[in-house]
Amino acid sequence: MRLHVGCAMWTHKAWQFSEPQERLRSYAQWCNAVEGNTTFYATPSRETAASWAGQTDPDFRFVVKLPKTVTHTLRLANCETEMRAFLDAIEPLGPRVHALWVQLPGSFTPADVDTLGRFLRRLPSIYRYAVEVRDRTFFDTPAPLENVLAPVRAEWVPFDTTAFFRTPPTSDAERDAWTKKPRMPLRDVALTDHPIVRYLGRDSVERTVEGWQPWVTAIAQWLREGRSPTMFMHTPDNVDAPALARRFHDEVRARVPNLEPLPEPTLPEPTTLF
Repeated sequence: MRLHVGCAMWTHKAWQFSEPQERLRSYAQWCNAVEGNTTFYATPSRETAASWAGQTDPDFRFVVKLPKTVTHTLRLANCETEMRAFLDAIEPLGPRVHALWVQLPGSFTPADVDTLGRFLRRLPSIYRYAVEVRDRTFFDTPAPLENVLAPVRAEWVPFDTTAFFRTPPTSDAERDAWTKKPRMPLRDVALTDHPIVRYLGRDSVERTVEGWQPWVTAIAQWLREGRSPTMFMHTPDNVDAPALARRFHDEVRARVPNLEPLPEPTLPEPTTLF
């Protein structure tokens, strides 16, 4: 039984973990997973992926986002060359790849699910896959997407922004996120044994913690069912995200006492974290 927790990145100017070349190694002392968002913008070299593997323990997990060229430009069609290059590049990560993350644009609608199904069926079975959609009509009638994901054991990744959008923004960081983050309905259904949740809180620690309480309940239940969930913590400025991720893990562990605790970081806590 294991709960992975992490953030949207492993480096942030406010996180005074260590020297730049060691930031992933230091981040991995705080969290045991990370969103691989950088691969959305550019496919890394094999050497870069090997360096990521070298900075993390074998049980650390990356949820690696597919390149924007594949998901947004080519829209999952005629992208064999790009996918081969991507899969070759991330191979050095080995079992550290928790899932390959297919984040689709808002223009990708239920009318496109057949394209998604064909794409997923062509992918190698050595990886797990997780799909995030940004069109609200998927949530109104989830069966067509679920029917495409089920045969390949792919997960539907919710990005829970409901707590964030509950009340108007109160800071520059919140106002910026208000214009950029998707307003998706709440979804708390796990399709596989490895559900992945992305959660956006507020600047206020108290309001962030208040907003995640339903996820503490849901993830504790998933663990009791034998699932291995992953929770990614976001806030408008992400300054406190590593400490919040650890706090979330602690709150779930209070409900599931046999959940193994996260190791204590060996470095001093950054002064910007509570």
